[in-house]
Amino acid sequence: MTPLRSELPRTGSADVAALRAQISTSHLARGPALSFGLSELDSRLDGGGLDGAALHEVAAATATLTDDAAATLFIAGIAARFAGKHHLTVLWALTKFDLYAPALEQVGLGPGKLLYAQARKDSEVLAVAEDALRDGSLACVVAEVKGADRTATRRLQLAASDSGTPILLYRRHRSKEKCPLGQPSAAMTRWRIGCLPSARLTLPGVGRGHWSVELVRQRNGNPFSLELEACDDTGRLALPAATGHRAPVQAGTASFAA
Repeated sequence: MTPLRSELPRTGSADVAALRAQISTSHLARGPALSFGLSELDSRLDGGGLDGAALHEVAAATATLTDDAAATLFIAGIAARFAGKHHLTVLWALTKFDLYAPALEQVGLGPGKLLYAQARKDSEVLAVAEDALRDGSLACVVAEVKGADRTATRRLQLAASDSGTPILLYRRHRSKEKCPLGQPSAAMTRWRIGCLPSARLTLPGVGRGHWSVELVRQRNGNPFSLELEACDDTGRLALPAATGHRAPVQAGTASFAA
């Protein structure tokens, strides 16, 4: 009896090879760094921006509500720019839904770009985030947790690298005394964001917010700290301008970092 043999036809093998090449090209196209559009910031980052296929961590400078809001909007601005770059949706996973949608929209992350996933505990948030990364169809993933050990962050880093999708992990303050970034992590970059006094305007009104943006750690680079103006309606940061040199502009124009 002639033994049965199972083999792919040549056309099938060629199709599989073409599909693999297409997936690989897609990941490479999404992987390059997302620049902030500020030379003072990008020039200090390895690769000239945020790696588009990696884990990046953010924490508030203190446990205050103002610093928590600044860190959240810093993340939202980055997510909005990833969404605009790839014309895809952002997934935001968390255990407690305390986001203020109008504030997210003011930095460019409107409801049309955003999906929410609410879980019961941090381990479920991390699982949802990893699954979302491996799906590969999102602009980026945002996950809010109070704790994530080295194993969890390594899994997220590997998933981001494999799928070509970035993840922004927001480490919420566990206590007022301890910074969450004191925990070890496999993240590519680690940021600490805090509020600073706004610059005084020549006319009555509220000025654009100022943030302390500190890169606590990055692979293949040095830490640094800058004072920057908060995100505009396209999610972009700017260098503080002297009051006397401010010109009346519309939010989101070229007067801010492009």
